[in-house]
Amino acid sequence: MLEVKDLTVHYGDVQVLWGASFTVGQGEVAALVGANGAGKTTTLRAISRLVPVTGGEIRFQGEPIHHLPPHRVVELGIVQVPEGRRLFPMMTVKENLLLGSHIPSARAHRARNLEWVYSLFPKLKERENQLAGTLSGGEQQMVAIARGLMSRPQLLMLDEPSLGLAPIVVREIFAIVQRLRQEGITVLLVEQNTAQSLAIADRAFVMENGRIVLSGTGRELLENEHVKRAYLGA
Repeated sequence: MLEVKDLTVHYGDVQVLWGASFTVGQGEVAALVGANGAGKTTTLRAISRLVPVTGGEIRFQGEPIHHLPPHRVVELGIVQVPEGRRLFPMMTVKENLLLGSHIPSARAHRARNLEWVYSLFPKLKERENQLAGTLSGGEQQMVAIARGLMSRPQLLMLDEPSLGLAPIVVREIFAIVQRLRQEGITVLLVEQNTAQSLAIADRAFVMENGRIVLSGTGRELLENEHVKRAYLGA
């Protein structure tokens, strides 16, 4: 579904990605893990076309997308849920969700898609008229994910969805990711929570200093000695 090949990205004179390459298959949960500053968020932003690509290529469903503007990438079926949730705190839950169905193909099915995301996140139905800024951190993360789903994406990219959440809420978020896979949605998950990410990932990649240094199934990387030492505290 998604192929990233020899991806290079600069911020001004500073090179952040150094020929990163990986693929994500249809219907998979793929995890991109690594330390802070490794280049994980930049990778997602490059796929979303929010930062310019200075080398390499990105293909989605076999077609190159690294030259497209961001709105066209969304229209093709790629949605990024950003780190930090980025909700509109003085708007209601429902109003935030409706903003996720802005593209023409989703606008015509807003009511149906809204009922679908409410079926995935029943708590949000109960709180649809509540201001987003008054929700708990976990509920806000649910709104952010649900907003991303309102356009019925083929590929959902989640950037640090567990950041700052209590352990019990983190488990709930990871359960949601598994539920999305059951719904047929491909997920690219960027996380510092290495153990839980690899535990649910069909395939996974370790990024260090802007390069993919390891890849395999989630289970294989959980057993990898370098991953154990560097990311799992072994």
